[in-house]
Order: sequence, then C-alpha cells, then structure tokens
Amino acid sequence: MSDPTRGKQAPAPQTEEHLYLAERFVAHNYYPLPVVLAEAEGAWVTDVDGRRYLDCLAGYSALNFGHRHPGLLQAARDQLERVTLTSRAFHNDRLGPFCRDLANLAGMDKVLPMNTGAEAVETAIKVARKWGYDLKGLPVNRANIVVAADNFHGRTTTIVSFSTDPLAREGFGPFAPGFRIVPYGDADALRDAIDHETVAVLLEPIQGEAGVIVPPVGYLPAVREICTELDVLFIADEIQSGLGRTGTTFACEVEDVVPDVYVLGKALGGGIVPVSAVVSSDTVLGVMHPGNHGSTFGGNPLAAAVGQAVVQLLADGEIQRRARDLGDVLRTSLDKLVGEGVVAVRGRGLWAGVDVEPALMSGRELSERMLAKGVLVKDTHGSTIRLAPPLVIEQADLEWMTEQLRAVLDEARSGH
Repeated sequence: MSDPTRGKQAPAPQTEEHLYLAERFVAHNYYPLPVVLAEAEGAWVTDVDGRRYLDCLAGYSALNFGHRHPGLLQAARDQLERVTLTSRAFHNDRLGPFCRDLANLAGMDKVLPMNTGAEAVETAIKVARKWGYDLKGLPVNRANIVVAADNFHGRTTTIVSFSTDPLAREGFGPFAPGFRIVPYGDADALRDAIDHETVAVLLEPIQGEAGVIVPPVGYLPAVREICTELDVLFIADEIQSGLGRTGTTFACEVEDVVPDVYVLGKALGGGIVPVSAVVSSDTVLGVMHPGNHGSTFGGNPLAAAVGQAVVQLLADGEIQRRARDLGDVLRTSLDKLVGEGVVAVRGRGLWAGVDVEPALMSGRELSERMLAKGVLVKDTHGSTIRLAPPLVIEQADLEWMTEQLRAVLDEARSGH
C-alpha cells in the first residue's frame, strides 16, 4: 500500500479550476466532496493534482471489481474493435451468450437487458403489472405493488412516487398511483397490505441508501412464504446488494431465499458501461411481447460483452469468498469503534453502515475529514456513512482505512 499525499491544505490550482467549472456549468443535483478524480486502478484513485485516495465507496457497488479491472477492460477493448451498437432491431453475437450466462448464474430462465438500475426497476414494475393482468386476470389499471419505507430504487417519476425521502419527492408530483408502503422488516404489515389486486412485493434485501439496513433474521424467508401463499411476485432489487457485495452472489442467498424476479445493475457493468437487467422465469418474462418494452442501448454488444465478463468473474465463487472474509475483518474493526465515537454498525460482507454520534459530527463532516486522510467515503441520512470498498481491496488497505477512521474519531473526541 502506498500512503496518499494527505491534503488538509487548500485545493491545488487544478482542483480549484475543475471545482469552478462544475459549480458554473454542472446542474447541482449532487453535492460531491471537493476532490477531482483523474485516474484510478484497483481500489485506489488519484486526483488532478496527484493526491491518492483509497476508494471506499466503489460507485455505490458499481465498482465491485475495482477500477479498471484488467479482465473487464480486455473484454471491452476486444468488443470495441468489433461492434458496439446494433440496436435490438437486429440480433448481435454477444447478447445471447450474456443472457444465457446471467440466467444460469441466477438460476433463472430469461433476461431482459436494460442500461441503468432505475430502468431495470421500471421494467420490473411493468412486467409485474402485465403478469397480473395477463395471468391473474386482474381488472385493467387496478394492479398494486407493495414496497418498503425508506426504500431506494431510483429517481424516475414512477419510482419517487413510492419513495419516503422528502428530497426525492418534493416538487416532482403528481405521483403515480398503485403502490402501498409498509415498514421495512415487518412481515405482518406486508401481509396485511396485500389484497387480491396486488401483483408484487418489491424490496431491497438490504437497504443501501437508507444506511445499509439489514432486515431481521427470518424476514426475507417470511416475504418469500407470503408471496408464494398469496400468489404475488417477490421482486428483489439487488442493484446494490447483488453480484458479490454481501459475500454471496445475491444478498437473498444468505437466508436461502430465491425471489421470482432479480433486478440487477451497477456491478453488472463492471464500472465501464451502464448495464442492468431483469432476470426471471419463462412464465414471468413470457408476458412481454415485441413492442411492449425496449431500449435503444439495452443489450448492446459492448454492454453484453462486459456483462458476460462480469458473470464469468463470479462463476467460481472466489470473489464472493473474498468479500465474506474481508467483510469479517471490516466488521471486527468497526465493532471496536462502538462507544468510541460510533453509535452502531450494520452490514454484511464488504458493506457497512456506520452511525456516528450526532453530537460529535455529521456524516458529511466525517466524510470530509476522511478525505483529508486519503480515504473516500460518503454520508447518507445525517450522521451515517456507508463503507463499500471494491471487493478487490487488499486487507492491509482495509485495515489502514479503519485506522484512519479511528484517528478521525479520536481527533473529534479530543476537540481537534
């Protein structure tokens, strides 16, 4: 591990210039930390002024395999030399193999490829409604879907209609009907919300944006049982939790649960191109017919080549084992900080939510102080930060990161 150049000093000239350009010309829909990244490899990134940082966010799991993974880059390079886009008006020689391998990885029959995670969630909603009308015989425009409070499934107008985050909702109505919100982790409330017009339950197996909220043991199996009993689809949004992050291929696997539909994204594109997918059975995806749904770029040859290479990385289970083992190291280190500036730690695999004492500092301030130490993390919901380093991170780097976190907390507690 190479120590980064730590910058408590004012931003250097190149950084200042780029921060000005972003402030002047970029819409302010994000509030990024004041660092301007220019290069990256593995778990490390370098800014425009040469300072190095350990990336412990990994693009919200889009970079599960690290920056510029050589195998994924090679798959992209090879495909760039051949063909990048054909549109789904024609077949291409990469789509079928990708969908076959992804379906096999998930133990499903078919794949509907899209681009972004939000698109995949929108697709799953459409599929579930059509399944309800075509196979359950529901009255037209009556289908409802049960979702969980504090969810995060994207920011399209349909999705924010069932968000409970005021920042995601305010100013964007009118909202789409057809959704029922219940407390996360409460199987009884979920059962009570389902009626004869319910077509699906849409959940994150672990809620990422909410602060890496892990549901109570037995909750996911209960959801599976309820959905089977009442004949509704269990849709698992594994966009952040899936593809190795939790130490298993899918977070649902931890409790041996198999949903009816997987919604995937982020890591599926290997940090190179946007790739997402809805993966399900012949029966469920069989309700979609030509003209019902589509995407100009969904399933393009470049995306399919990268996506297939990602699936191959997961095939032998080594990356999942690594996430489990390093996740144990991370959790052990973080648990030692409880009572020393940390209120609570949650997580699974190489994914953790850390609640800091609110009186000590906010999550934003903690992120800024970690930036000065050479570590990139991101706050969410007040005094919480998320830790989601690339699954290829070295153990020594992971331990160094937790040392920096302890140092920041110690400095804050001592009044420095």
